[in-house]
Amino acid sequence: MKAVFLVLMMAVSGLAQERVELVFSGGHDTDPRDHGRPVVLIAAALGVSADVFREAFSHVTPAPGGTEPVPGQRERNKEALLKALGPYGVTNERLNQVSDYYRYSRERGDELWKATPAAGYATLRDGVVTGFVITNAGAGYTSEPAVSVAGRTGIKIRVKLGFGADLKKNGSVKELRVEDGL
Repeated sequence: MKAVFLVLMMAVSGLAQERVELVFSGGHDTDPRDHGRPVVLIAAALGVSADVFREAFSHVTPAPGGTEPVPGQRERNKEALLKALGPYGVTNERLNQVSDYYRYSRERGDELWKATPAAGYATLRDGVVTGFVITNAGAGYTSEPAVSVAGRTGIKIRVKLGFGADLKKNGSVKELRVEDGL
């Protein structure tokens, strides 16, 4: 009975909270050095830094866009990667798993590696954001997505992403907060 009274009092006094959907867009930018590859995701899934993975990948000779590797090229590339990543505990099995998960080809029409969009809502009281609820953290973000409160302008939201070995959670939204100064 107290909870019902409190909600009624909040509504009467104009303090009712409202839930407004969040709109997520973008968040799939890659470092120019990576030529469109989601290196931050691959590296995190392998348990190494992006720079370590970039160094390892510098010893690989990719097949030209839209073509298959020449005989022996795939094996030489795998050997080069394992030689560089093995000291960090990366196994052939894990390298295959991660590589297969994030494999895509723009030449085949694949627009993106595996990614799941985030979802959530903002709670507002008298037009002011009082909090966020992430209902789906998403996955596959390589950079901060733009986040807005549906139908509202002037609210700048910062996103903190989480990276790690769990492929279904790698590159997910971990935290949202209103940017200071607005």
